[in-house]
Amino acid sequence: MPGNRPLGAFLRSRRAKLQPGDVGLGAGRARRTPGLLREEVAGLANISTEWYVRLEQGRAVSPSGATVEALAGALRLDAGERRHLHALARGSARAPFVRETVPDALRRVVEGLPGPAYVTGQRWDVLAWNAASSDLLTDFGLRTTGERNILHFMFTDGEARRLFGAGWAEEARRMLSLFRATHDLWPGDPAFDGLVERLRVESAEFESWWADHDIAVSRSGSKRLHLRTGGTAAYEYATFQANDDPALKLALYIEQG
Repeated sequence: MPGNRPLGAFLRSRRAKLQPGDVGLGAGRARRTPGLLREEVAGLANISTEWYVRLEQGRAVSPSGATVEALAGALRLDAGERRHLHALARGSARAPFVRETVPDALRRVVEGLPGPAYVTGQRWDVLAWNAASSDLLTDFGLRTTGERNILHFMFTDGEARRLFGAGWAEEARRMLSLFRATHDLWPGDPAFDGLVERLRVESAEFESWWADHDIAVSRSGSKRLHLRTGGTAAYEYATFQANDDPALKLALYIEQG
């Protein structure tokens, strides 16, 4: 099997976030870099240091489910990070990414909804939207195809900062963590890598936070948004996979009374 660089990068990022005291270990010898030592993680997972080093190096090795679970425990991963680690360890050969298309029926449903709604693909490209989402968020129809992307809007458009106000940074980091979980499953794909490199150049925050390698899972919730007409309004939001194509995700917003 080919090498697995995303698995190695994720393991390194989680190891760097832990201190010996976090896992019940003494400080030991002086450390030149933050985080646990490789041999410490290997010991906690009850595997050899050599085997763990091969995993971190992204070598062509295939860890068992039990080994992955042991590593998840050693690195104190939360539920979302644990699922991500298992997905990375499984790996898979993927065809090059192709921008998805929205079936006409789904597009008409979205356009007919009274509340803000839009459809995204796996790369977070905005593929369909309605008038209410243009009024609340931004008019994606005025953007070029390459800029019709939720991350590009969030990190490069002043409208996004106005929309979220003081909560922009928290929301932007949340979105980035959600995107990272998908990005890692498309290693080396030009479409994903191209989007990331563009955002790293255009946004200092993206460049800084990308290195943190944070992972999150999608959940429904609420947001307080700043309206163009003045004032703020609270919205509940949720996302759903489309039956026609699981790669498509429908996002819905409902204003709270």
